[in-house]
Amino acid sequence: MGLEKVVGAMRDNLTVRRVYGEPVEKDGVVVIPAASVIGGGGGGHGTEQGKEGEGGGFMLAARPVGAYVLKGGDVRWVPAVDLTFLGMVFAIMIATIHKARRRAQVRP
Repeated sequence: MGLEKVVGAMRDNLTVRRVYGEPVEKDGVVVIPAASVIGGGGGGHGTEQGKEGEGGGFMLAARPVGAYVLKGGDVRWVPAVDLTFLGMVFAIMIATIHKARRRAQVRP
């Protein structure tokens, strides 16, 4: 993929549409989903042994963070709960506590 294509793909993908989804309306309630989006890229051009080349790439990661809920003229933020992340944090905490207790038992 050439540099121009990489830059074009990044420009097309790193937009506000990736952060805020399309509003959804039902029964007078409008929900606008929101996400945390991070991206980056790079590329290069060079010659080696008389041959020229260029290349590049980019990375895009997004995760839901919540939604704005509009109802009756009021707007409220409803955060998304990432149960996988919370589960990992809980497991690490339990493992750390268990390891600390084992160390305490081994010491004279």
